[in-house]
Amino acid sequence: MNPLFQLSTRSYDKEIPIIKSALEQLEKECNAKNGYVIEEPFQKFGWTFFNIQISEEMVGIIEKSGMMEGALGYRIGEQMTNFIGHYLETKGSSVRIKKIDY
Repeated sequence: MNPLFQLSTRSYDKEIPIIKSALEQLEKECNAKNGYVIEEPFQKFGWTFFNIQISEEMVGIIEKSGMMEGALGYRIGEQMTNFIGHYLETKGSSVRIKKIDY
């Protein structure tokens, strides 16, 4: 199963192009095809939530390449969550990220 993360934002229309661009760039850095899937958004309490799935191929490349060096967390799932969150933040996104399944 591919790792699944939930992102949340109050400004989905502004954030989604940033997220797509950042994930496309990460996909290129990893030299992976079909490295991610963005699922349909849903709204609750004024927030928009949407899930992203990262392909096992891309996760493997990220883990082995040293990209996650310095990512905080005791477990690999926490480190990956922090890495993805920080990566999106460096590309201009301000979404919140939560690990669903890793």
